[in-house]
Amino acid sequence: MDGTRCRHTVGLLAALGALVAVLTACSGPAPHLASPSPTPPTPRPTPGEIVEYPVPNGTGALTVGPDGALWFLDTQSGQIGRMTTTGHVAEYRLNTAGTLSDLTAGPDGALWFTEQDSSMIGRMTTGGQVTQFALPASGDTPVGITKGPDGALWFTEGTATIGAYRIGRMTTSGQVTAEFPLPNALSGTLSGISDIVTGPDGALWFLGTTGVGRVDVSGKVGEYILPTDLAEPRGLAVGPDGALWFAEAGANKVGRITTSGQITEYPLPNALLSGQGQSGVGGIVTGPDGALWFTADATNQIGRITTTGQFSAFPVTTSQSGLGPIVKGSDGALWFSENTAHQIARITP
Repeated sequence: MDGTRCRHTVGLLAALGALVAVLTACSGPAPHLASPSPTPPTPRPTPGEIVEYPVPNGTGALTVGPDGALWFLDTQSGQIGRMTTTGHVAEYRLNTAGTLSDLTAGPDGALWFTEQDSSMIGRMTTGGQVTQFALPASGDTPVGITKGPDGALWFTEGTATIGAYRIGRMTTSGQVTAEFPLPNALSGTLSGISDIVTGPDGALWFLGTTGVGRVDVSGKVGEYILPTDLAEPRGLAVGPDGALWFAEAGANKVGRITTSGQITEYPLPNALLSGQGQSGVGGIVTGPDGALWFTADATNQIGRITTTGQFSAFPVTTSQSGLGPIVKGSDGALWFSENTAHQIARITP
């Protein structure tokens, strides 16, 4: 490079340096960017924590709908209610004078319910559209109902004949395709049949006053009488251990039966008994923690039992709340009805 070109290059670099200095002086110091504040962690709910939400009237049966909301029977006003997991409530009036007994989510994305005094089974869409189906005989009284293993609805029913009971099957189009009569011995010992669920063996399991019954889809019936007389089993749930679990209100116990019929009974501890020695145990459900959770109305508590028989108890906030069914919600919590208090509550397992 010759001397003239070198001098021009040096001069150009000097001019650029001066321009940068002027611009820096005019703009001032670079702004300070503050570090973002750390987001505080969301507090985890305390195990056993209870939150209560009011409903317009009393509550009966309770189930989780196909939309993830809680659906319940408002037995006082003849309506079906819907509650979101944030506590928002809507109700749908039914055109029936019958006693609403049970409610379940059907295989067709609708809610199905029994009308005990009207000899009818009803269907409601999640939008509130209702259809009612009459049973073959006007004296039939449907009680419990559940989604069967075959895509139909199965229900327990009494008949006009005292002491005679049947297990019925209804398609999602409302056609009753089978009514299996229970043997005389079974009708006598399982009087007042109520709850029914699909078992892990693909059969239907149901409760009576003193025992547990089983019927397969072909209509073959089995009976298992409980060791304790007048145990009054209530609530029926498939356990995490592949057995069926139920509460025994008359015996103050929690019962377990395997699909082969082996029965075990667990006496409740004193903490779950009232001063009169009553428990009022009712609904029962398998929790996300692998234990069984149940309601104990006489002491106004929610009970918990492990599959090895270890108990614990959690008092309900509102006294004398009238505890009823309990279900596992779509949010991973357990939800239960408080009929007397006109509330539905959530407990963190």
